[in-house]
Amino acid sequence: MSAVQRPLQAILFVVFAVACFAVLDTGTKTLSAVVPAVMAVWFRYLFQALVTAVAMLPRRGLKLLHTRRPGMQFARGALLTASSVFSYFSLMHMPIGEFTAIVMLTPLMITLMAATSLGERISPLRWVCVAGGFVGAITVIRPGSDMFTLASLMPLGLVATNAAYQVLTSRLARTEDAATMHFYTGCVGAALLSVLLPFVWTTLPAEVWAMLVGIGVCSTLGHYLLILAYGKAPVAVLTPYLYMQIVFATLAGWAVFAHMPDAWAITGILTIGVCGALGTWLTARDQARVAQARAAASA
Repeated sequence: MSAVQRPLQAILFVVFAVACFAVLDTGTKTLSAVVPAVMAVWFRYLFQALVTAVAMLPRRGLKLLHTRRPGMQFARGALLTASSVFSYFSLMHMPIGEFTAIVMLTPLMITLMAATSLGERISPLRWVCVAGGFVGAITVIRPGSDMFTLASLMPLGLVATNAAYQVLTSRLARTEDAATMHFYTGCVGAALLSVLLPFVWTTLPAEVWAMLVGIGVCSTLGHYLLILAYGKAPVAVLTPYLYMQIVFATLAGWAVFAHMPDAWAITGILTIGVCGALGTWLTARDQARVAQARAAASA
């Protein structure tokens, strides 16, 4: 495959991945009226663990279970489980497009964490992007308006837990195998929620179970496509296309739930998208410059 075809293929993978995530959120919102949150999220993680085991154990054997950081694996799985629960409850009360836009604050939150916790130097323009993204979120949530409820703050909890999950993932990826991480994430989520499962279990019709399987497929396929994409093109090239998820989610909200964001929400959504894409591109550029400087110094 040529050097030109690889990035183009990677971009297509990203677009299909975020389309899967939009379908995932649409299905989750639909099911939130009939399936308890714990039960739905438990099934999603159990599905992930089983699919990973079936796909990888025959090829990897018990090496799939080997980890040098069990504590960090558990913490990573717990953070992602918490973010999934926040996501489920958020979608119960918020339109999909607005919810997805706020979730896209995650890269900006990671920048904030890098500055405050990891001591990373952040350029003024990146700080402007962080501030702009949060202004966009306030525009979508609009505290004090009729649109605002306490449930509107739940996506911010999702952003915080997801950002911490991403930071921990970047640390684990230096020493841990990707398939092992994916497997333990499913196991931890399923195990944690199994404790609560007896208190919320309810009998579901066959069509609801079919939708739960569909959600599991969308989640697994979307994450797999992202892994393929990042193996073919750098983050700076692919990041802007991640924000296509906002477009897909807004269209899904209109098609399935007959909801279109109002002018204020659209303004906030566009602000988050522009600031998030620009901020992530600047982060990748700054990291590349630091790597080049270190390579030149060691030469």
